[in-house]
Amino acid sequence: MENILRVLVVDDSAYVRKVVKQMLSRSPFVEVVGTAKDGEEALEMVERLKPDVVTLDLIMPNVDGLEFLRTQMARRPVPVVVVSIAHEGGEQALAALDAGAVDCLQKPTALATEKIFDIADELISKVKAASKVPLNRIKPMDDRAIAPPVPLVSKSRQDIRVDLVAIGISTGGPQALSYLIPSLSADFPVPVAIVLHMPVGYTELYARRLNQLSQLEVLEAKEGQEVRSGLVLLAPAGQHMTFVRLSGGKVVTHLSARPFDTLHRPAADVMFQSAAQVWGDKVLGVVMTGMGSDGKQGAAWIKSQGGMILTEAESSCIVYGMPRSVVEAGLSDKVVPLDQMAAAIINLL
Repeated sequence: MENILRVLVVDDSAYVRKVVKQMLSRSPFVEVVGTAKDGEEALEMVERLKPDVVTLDLIMPNVDGLEFLRTQMARRPVPVVVVSIAHEGGEQALAALDAGAVDCLQKPTALATEKIFDIADELISKVKAASKVPLNRIKPMDDRAIAPPVPLVSKSRQDIRVDLVAIGISTGGPQALSYLIPSLSADFPVPVAIVLHMPVGYTELYARRLNQLSQLEVLEAKEGQEVRSGLVLLAPAGQHMTFVRLSGGKVVTHLSARPFDTLHRPAADVMFQSAAQVWGDKVLGVVMTGMGSDGKQGAAWIKSQGGMILTEAESSCIVYGMPRSVVEAGLSDKVVPLDQMAAAIINLL
């Protein structure tokens, strides 16, 4: 039987505190043990109540969400799920992930209060996933060394066996990609396409942040964008990213809400399948930290065309869900911890 998860809800709005508590109460395995109106009160309540997970608003008076996170992580790490408004707190949400938050969820604005219940299932699943994260893996980005770029083994284009590196990633993804992508050198010879499960409004900001850290150019993908070496394309939240080969041989992106029946949009499954159809056996799929099984069906498509699949090792995943589903389906060619992933990708090229 599942243990009852004890959650502290932190938000300066009494209405949102009440609604988040109601949403979490839909699960018989979640108990809201307290609510706090700002970071100062939250710090005191974490010490007293010792919750398993904290849901955290970022924009609050007195001590805001970021200050709470930094203080709490220095004291004693606790799993935190950010529940904030993207267009107001997007930069802060990314900073919160850097400061050690496990995941983020976009709450509707006050004008769309009826929509707040639409995210109840997602909130419950993110809180449950956060509760399972080993506390020694919850650490600020400043505490994680960024590896220097891994040099290419061969400079000869005809030695390259891969035309695209396709990455599927979810919970823990912003932190993992901030380590992996800067580890790829400026002369990395093939394009990289990424599906990262993130709320709408965050992917463009995150692509810009990753671009500043990396030697490669990182962009949120636009419709009809050429897929070329030297470029890392991040699928925009809310749209699937697929690929189209034009008559001249050039490949461009296509963005669409279809298919509608996927759990995530964008979905790694959709991108992987399209990549396998366009590039055949020249695709290297990489499935990294995240909950659920997105990427498993897509990995089967890549393998069926003769491509290769890498999965992140459980030892470095924030949540070992997506890679586990691929490994258990017998689709992984190699299991690699995050700090060796760039070298593994380059070796397989």
